[in-house]
Amino acid sequence: MPIYFDLDGTLTDPREGITRCIQYALGALGSAVPTEDELLWCIGPPLLQSFEKLVGDAQAQAAVQLYRERFDEQGWRENRPYDGIAQLLATLRTDGFPLYLATSKPLVFAERIVEHFGFSGFFTDLFGPDLHGNLSDKAELLSHARSVVGLAQPAFMVGDRRYDILGGKANALTTIGVLYGYGSREELSAAGADYLAQDPGELGHLLRANYRR
Repeated sequence: MPIYFDLDGTLTDPREGITRCIQYALGALGSAVPTEDELLWCIGPPLLQSFEKLVGDAQAQAAVQLYRERFDEQGWRENRPYDGIAQLLATLRTDGFPLYLATSKPLVFAERIVEHFGFSGFFTDLFGPDLHGNLSDKAELLSHARSVVGLAQPAFMVGDRRYDILGGKANALTTIGVLYGYGSREELSAAGADYLAQDPGELGHLLRANYRR
């Protein structure tokens, strides 16, 4: 039974890199620069959508480009795997689960991060949008991924924000919201998550308990 994993807030904690890159972009545009804590809501949604709320539609695209300047140079390294994630991925792979990445982060950066943390060998394939934003919507991304992997198979979607849960539901996937990321219990429950996991250990138990061949 395939498992599609979100990246930010699910496998790794990107707080430092994402917030600092947003601050860099806002400062370069002469906009007010919120604190790191005030920008946590930006972790999860497509980046362009976040900048549209922060600086308006007219400057959003320029903000994305400035963000990527810093992210490409150093922001992607300002990131860390959650405790227990490497062990979880290794165990699931050994148990025979096909693992896939389904992230709203541009694929070129996601590939770099997965390789950097030594996760590449765990995944059968990686799915994410291009730098132009194609497939940045999680429902569209998962639809594309399932067309590649095989639509007939039941599968899981694991993520920390409502976008992951709603995208999974739109594609008839069993959804698991993780509570150690950036979405609250209320957010994930309201989106219709089938299950909630407090930590990677509980996530592993839920996946194995609901496994179907």
